[in-house]
Amino acid sequence: MTDKKNNDNNDIDIIQDIEEEISQEKVDEILRKYDKGSDFRNLSGKANIIISIILFCFSAFQLYTAIFLGMEPMILRSIHLAFGLSLVFLLYPASKKWPKDKIHPMDIITAAVAVVVCMYVVVFYKDIVYRMGLITSTDMIIGLLAVLLVLEAARRVIGLPMVVISLLFIAYAFLGPYIPGKLAHRGVSLNNFAQHIFFTTEGIMGLPIGVSSTFIFMFLLFGAYLEKTGMGEFFINLANSVSGSSPGGPAKVAVISSGCMGTLSGSSVANVVGTGSFTIPMMKKLGYKNEFAGAVEATASTGGQLMPPIMGAAAFLMSEITNTPYFTIIKAAAIPALLYYFGVWAGVHFEAKKLKLIGLPKDQIPKLSHVMKTRGHLIIPIVVVMYLLIKGYSPIRAALGATASTLICSAFAKDTRMSLRDIVDGLIKGAKSSLTVISACACAGIIIGVVTQTGLGLKMGSVIVGMARGNLFLTLFFTMITSLILGIGVPTTANYVITSTIAAPALLMLGVELIPAHMFVFYFGIIADVTPPVCLAAVAASGIAKSEPMRTGVQATRLAIAAFLIPYIFVMSPQMLMINTSPLVLIFDIITAVIGVACVAIALTGYYKTNLSIIEKVLFAAGGVMLVMTKVHFVIIGAVFIALVYLMQKRKDKAALNSI
Repeated sequence: MTDKKNNDNNDIDIIQDIEEEISQEKVDEILRKYDKGSDFRNLSGKANIIISIILFCFSAFQLYTAIFLGMEPMILRSIHLAFGLSLVFLLYPASKKWPKDKIHPMDIITAAVAVVVCMYVVVFYKDIVYRMGLITSTDMIIGLLAVLLVLEAARRVIGLPMVVISLLFIAYAFLGPYIPGKLAHRGVSLNNFAQHIFFTTEGIMGLPIGVSSTFIFMFLLFGAYLEKTGMGEFFINLANSVSGSSPGGPAKVAVISSGCMGTLSGSSVANVVGTGSFTIPMMKKLGYKNEFAGAVEATASTGGQLMPPIMGAAAFLMSEITNTPYFTIIKAAAIPALLYYFGVWAGVHFEAKKLKLIGLPKDQIPKLSHVMKTRGHLIIPIVVVMYLLIKGYSPIRAALGATASTLICSAFAKDTRMSLRDIVDGLIKGAKSSLTVISACACAGIIIGVVTQTGLGLKMGSVIVGMARGNLFLTLFFTMITSLILGIGVPTTANYVITSTIAAPALLMLGVELIPAHMFVFYFGIIADVTPPVCLAAVAASGIAKSEPMRTGVQATRLAIAAFLIPYIFVMSPQMLMINTSPLVLIFDIITAVIGVACVAIALTGYYKTNLSIIEKVLFAAGGVMLVMTKVHFVIIGAVFIALVYLMQKRKDKAALNSI
């Protein structure tokens, strides 16, 4: 009885320590600072009720269209955008100087204009179709207004990087005749620009907003209900029960829980703050340095968007852009994502060994049986969504089924059961969480419109291939740099749209297969969140860890080294994406890649059985990279290097033991 009381007191002390380390107010402040999509107005009274009703109606409309699937795509997208833009202007102030506790009159006017502009397409849809590309002066004004409204919404919700990129593309559209070299084009008139960007499915109303209005919204609603059931707490407890007692336990908890939550989240920063507020203080208390603790969380949270089945909603876009079944996309993404997380896990493990850190005491770790008994039923909706996708149901039907199963499964236990108020709140939260995606997709539509109107994608591809002189490896390298730059400060969905439009054509020109090419640019666009100098996820994590941002970013890049190697693997060996492969070849490639990633992580940590010398680090890193390449002759050479280091380490370890 006394032991149990002591254990309870220990748990209380740990919780109190964490609360002293970082308060919820601090967490919210960091989230608002680095994730503009979370910086909502704090409304109350009638304004809050009206906005909540609009959000509820938005979700109700989306549910209706998802269930009955009977609306013209252009009309659906227009109404979706009307809801999205108007809500952005009502919920996000134009300036920090404007009040956050009430809606500015100018925002009400702007929201009304956004509704009029988007509904113009709905009201005059038949006339627009019959005119077949010919537009009136009213059409032109409406089209240009739409561009300005989308840019302003993106500025408020996403930030300046996305807007600046879009403005550069718009400038390119009009300045084409004055640009020297291969990027020159004959230019675009104001009329043609407005018509193409807003009144066709090649621009704002194009594929990104189309996917947002169907698949993405329903999966965001699914995620909102999962969060209502306490899924985040379940993932943390599950990870804690599995790995909390191993060396560096809390860091491994961060890796597992952030990976699980990240696939449902479209924001690396939101994921960092959500799980990091718990895991980062725990890592610091165990003995990890501030920078390393922040880096672990940033790397793990960012990688969640590489993890099937949702991949931060980018999987739906990839499916549509490449015209590939959704299940094929998530199947292709599975092994690379697991390799990525294995690389992070290995870095964490050997860092703990190097620092001689132990795990948490067993009396502070929840029992797996208890975790599964109390909240294990929350896994059922994820199983349901995977089952429906495997059976060939469309993503939107799979999301509907998963959402319904979440509502049903939540009733299995008192702690997770949702009331009618929770169900309504879920609809409101789902609609609110879609605003960042809508703004990003609409803004990405402007970029796509310019690319399709000017042929920029092929021109950029030619320039990249020309710079590389047709060499595949150099082309991959230049494409990687391009994707890292284009991915700076841009949300997952828009990030992928931009990189797939601008950077992927270069790889396709050199014969790289479609899915590997798109997955390559997707990986490097995502990993920009932990790559200095911007590294938003790492900077957000540093705010929680109280560490120096750039050092945290450098540490995060080191931990994410697998993400810099894996894309090269699946371009050279597409079988890693389960494309045209046999089981034996796939198993061989996975084994060599796993060992290779682990060896590279060990080399960067500088510790195996004992501290590594410079020669040992070089041999381990070189051997690991060769194994990662999965080609037999490289694997043999790499295995020799690794065996040499293993023998050297074994001898040093034995000598150290004899000297004791």
